[in-house]
Amino acid sequence: MISEMNKKIKNLDTWDMACTKLAVMFFVLFLFSIWPAFRNYFLSVNPWVLFLGWVVFAARPLKRFFSK
Repeated sequence: MISEMNKKIKNLDTWDMACTKLAVMFFVLFLFSIWPAFRNYFLSVNPWVLFLGWVVFAARPLKRFFSK
């Protein structure tokens, strides 16, 4: 499954990746606006937990980007 997705990702360029990230950001903002329970939960979480999540998911791409 992952190898099939990797083949499809090779067809995407930088603009496609950027648009995907922006689409996810706007979808989360949309969820904030229409689902008060989601917004309240997200705002009540300790910010360091969110930072830890960022570190976990950003570590591998950042490492691969700066190691070459």
